[in-house]
Amino acid sequence: MAVRKFKPVTPGQRNKVISAFDDITCKTPYKPLLEPIKKTGGRNNQGKMTVRYIGGGHKRMYRIIDFRRDKDNCKAEVMTIEYDPNRSARIALVKYEDGEKRYIIAPNGLKVGQIIESGAGVAPEVGNALPLSDIPLGTLVHNIELRPGQGAAMARSAGTFAQLAAREGKHAILRLPSGETRMVLVSCRATVGTVSNPDHNLESHGKAGRRRWLGRRPRNRGVVMNPVDHPMGGGEGRASGGHPRSRKGLPAKGYKTRNPKATSNKFIIERRKK
Repeated sequence: MAVRKFKPVTPGQRNKVISAFDDITCKTPYKPLLEPIKKTGGRNNQGKMTVRYIGGGHKRMYRIIDFRRDKDNCKAEVMTIEYDPNRSARIALVKYEDGEKRYIIAPNGLKVGQIIESGAGVAPEVGNALPLSDIPLGTLVHNIELRPGQGAAMARSAGTFAQLAAREGKHAILRLPSGETRMVLVSCRATVGTVSNPDHNLESHGKAGRRRWLGRRPRNRGVVMNPVDHPMGGGEGRASGGHPRSRKGLPAKGYKTRNPKATSNKFIIERRKK
């Protein structure tokens, strides 16, 4: 997978860097696995704006993704690798031996025609989903469950992965993309490999219009507002500074917002690096 740069024929193309899409094998999604998405525009049921900077954007259909990978002892063939407008990773349409088709998050290196499986005792190969108890130490995994049967919750975005560092009793120790080290039950499932589209972080929109296509409206800074609008607003001339904080007055940098009584604290061995 690679990114594509443009000869700047127009101002919007000067800094534009997008995916080359050379891994996509099909342009038309599988209709039975589509659902409509209703846009909110950042408004609640009374029509009042509750989230700023949201609105517009291209229409989308949601692709129903199989995050649980619970169809055991049934091999599946990869039919297509597709673009999903709702996530940064690519998705793959797989067809099981009994004829059922499902979408999964495509691992990096997955090819059309490849056979994948899920369940205990499956070979730890790219695309296979199996319990952490069956995965060799040091393996890179993604789509990790936090509770058995819950479905993938961690390492799902483009290029992300976690490393299985150790096993202690009924817990496996994972080193996450953020640098955090935490324990997860060995009965939880994970998929072998890293998530597809690893060059996603190199992309650049190049112009404001591309952000509008994604449904994101212009976002103005707090320091350019008036004092009535933001704690960091006001001042003579281009005054800026003070303590960075949100519109509601909460400190923005270095202020701990995690609940010290959170039940998951006991599973975190080392916090993410700042």
